[in-house]
Amino acid sequence: MIRLGVPSKGRLMEQSFDWFAARGLRLSRAGSDRDYAGRVEGVEGVSLVLLSAGEIPRELAAGRIELGVTGTDLVREKLAGWRDVVTEVAPMGFGHADLILAVPECWRDCRDLDDFAAIARDFRAEHGFRLRIATKYHRLVRAWLSAHEVADYQLVDSQGATEGTIANQTAEAIADITSSGETLRANNLRILDEEPILRSQATLFASRGAMGPQMQALLRQLGLGA
Repeated sequence: MIRLGVPSKGRLMEQSFDWFAARGLRLSRAGSDRDYAGRVEGVEGVSLVLLSAGEIPRELAAGRIELGVTGTDLVREKLAGWRDVVTEVAPMGFGHADLILAVPECWRDCRDLDDFAAIARDFRAEHGFRLRIATKYHRLVRAWLSAHEVADYQLVDSQGATEGTIANQTAEAIADITSSGETLRANNLRILDEEPILRSQATLFASRGAMGPQMQALLRQLGLGA
């Protein structure tokens, strides 16, 4: 039996159900909106597990599910050496969002990473501690800043309402996921003129340990395999 993990609520769940239905695999919730059991029709040998998108990378890595729908940002953030753990089966064409670095709108001289690096150096010299970037994407942000040789900063953890950390004076900049940028603008924040740290979307992943004949047959049945 192949266990398929799908986001348990909201637009991501609905779009995932539609995506699979278009490929002959009909998914549905078994009971009420508070019931996390699911039904599968149209393909034999598959069971549905409803989870939060953030749990799915962990469950894939642990082998408790064999297939899962989640964001590329979550897999790359939560799974070190993710390519050794999961296989990216197919981008799904929805759930698009960018992981970006944003600064206060009033930092008018801060347009790109070179400006940001200079401000970070000056901030440390003036205040005696490193400029703080609020984020929940520690692995991705640290790797990106290191690749661009930005060093004078510290990451502070933010698991929610990250845009408010600057107004609350717990950070000077943020790195967060955004789809339209409206929330950033409402909080007087501006995205740096750089390529995003990561362009993310909902993606179907498979556990590498599950890539046997049964999985290959299922993927072919869904039109996803050779």
